[in-house]
Parts: sequence; C-alpha cells; structure tokens
Amino acid sequence: MSKIAIITDSTADLTPAEQAEFGIHVVPLNIHIGDKVYQDGVDLDRESFFHMLRDPSMPTPYTSPPTVQQFVDVYTQAVDALTDDPNEVVDIISLHISREMSKTIEVAQQAALQMVGRANVHIVDSRLTSVGLGLLAKEAAKAIQAGYSIEEAVRMLRGLVNHVYIVFFVETLDFLQRGGQIGPAQVLLGTMLNIKPILMIEEGQIEPLEKVRTREKAIEKLAEFVAEFGYIEHITILHHHGDPNEIEHLITLIRNQRPDVSLDVREYGPVLAVHVGPDALGVMVSEGLTDNPWDV
Repeated sequence: MSKIAIITDSTADLTPAEQAEFGIHVVPLNIHIGDKVYQDGVDLDRESFFHMLRDPSMPTPYTSPPTVQQFVDVYTQAVDALTDDPNEVVDIISLHISREMSKTIEVAQQAALQMVGRANVHIVDSRLTSVGLGLLAKEAAKAIQAGYSIEEAVRMLRGLVNHVYIVFFVETLDFLQRGGQIGPAQVLLGTMLNIKPILMIEEGQIEPLEKVRTREKAIEKLAEFVAEFGYIEHITILHHHGDPNEIEHLITLIRNQRPDVSLDVREYGPVLAVHVGPDALGVMVSEGLTDNPWDV
C-alpha cells in the first residue's frame, strides 16, 4: 500500500486535536496588520484578533498565502513522518482554500516542483474555505486510513467538492468592501437600509444570494436554505462568539425540519473573518456522496 500524507492550510479551521487524530499537516496563511505579519494558528491569538477587528482605528488587515519555503517545509515534514528511506517517494494530497479567494494553490504548485524525487504532490482546489475545507481534509484522511489508493481519494475529493455548501450573512458590509467584494456605493446604501446580505461560496467565490433587513430574518433564511436539500449528511453552524440565543434559535429551526441530521457548531477563523467580519453567522451543508463514493 502506498504511503499518503494529507496537507491542508490554516483556513480549514481544524483544531489541534483534529490535526492529530486524522494525521493532517497544516501550512499557515499569513495575516498582515499594519507592519506586522502573523501566521494564522501559530503566533496569532484568535481572541485578540477578533477584538481588534471590532476596533475601527485598527489598520485594515489583509491575508497572503504561505511562502514556497513554508510549503516545502511542511511537505518535507509530512514525508519524513511516513518514511525513513530518503529514496522512497510518497504521495501527498495538498488540499486548499479556493484559488478564487487566495493564491495559496499557486504557491503550492511551485513548492510541489521542489519535491520531485521525494513526493508526488496532488493539489486539489476545494473551492471552499473554513469548515468546508476542514470537512474535505478529514474525509481525505478517512479514505487513506481505510486503505484507498491515491487515485481513488483524489477522485472522491473532487466529487465531494460539489456537494458541500457554505451560506452565511454578515452584520456589516465594510469588510466585504475592504476585500474588494463590493463597492463603496453598495456599502453606503446597505448601511442606510440596514441590509444584511445573505452570501454563498459558489464556484470558489463569495457571491450575494439575497438581502434582508434584520438578523432575525437572516437566520430564517439560513434555515430555509437548509430545508431545500433532499438529503443532508451533516450540518455545521458557523460563527465566532455569536449570540447564544441566535445560535440556539437557528438550531431549533433546523431541528424542526431535520430532527435526526448530524449537526455541530464551530467557530470560523481569522482568515475568513478578514473578509466577512467578526459577527457573521452561517451554515455549512454537506450532502455526502452515494454509496459508491468513487462513482462521481
């Protein structure tokens, strides 16, 4: 059986316990705040960062992909964890944030060239981020642990990408404007009308889905989105220190429709927060695959 490593990036929002349980290696993205550069999940305290995001005097943060060397270092660590033989070539699945949202995949491709002779790197565009990417990474690890080949695992991932959805709403349009998702005029109009846009990650990009006026209505729209699916394997409610009453209300609305569905609640990380702000609330829906996961 071939030796296969799973690599993802820090936007997957995997906990240290999950990384250890599934044997997933993580390369951090960078977050720039003023003249300081932090590595997501390494030297950036999440609570302090989210507090800073709410401070209007804070410099506008932005993200950048890992460096080629950071990728090479993580790839090398993954190879060394699998084999002591310097002549043995292993396989790596390198699964990352959508190329429409970051240049991480482009950097991974450059780093993969430096691994020739040590690893065959199979790069997969998740067309997602946050818990959607994390779910894919864990599914890849489960497939490898079950003994599937590299070809089967990559094929499964590319099929599963089309069955994972993330929809959310934001409290303010400012962060979308800073990231170039919308223009200043839209921000002004949206603020005047107290609009809460419903957004969806579609084809790897953050796209507008609908507009509502209140958080209560936005929560109802999230539940309505979930209700549209015929079959759901798993749902994750996505937030960062959201109002417990809002989260519980959304859970109740979902449970009224899907009493037996697998559901958990998780916090999104700093990289997504740079784009949507600290007060977004959303859902990830995974339809899973058919009984034959390779028939996709």
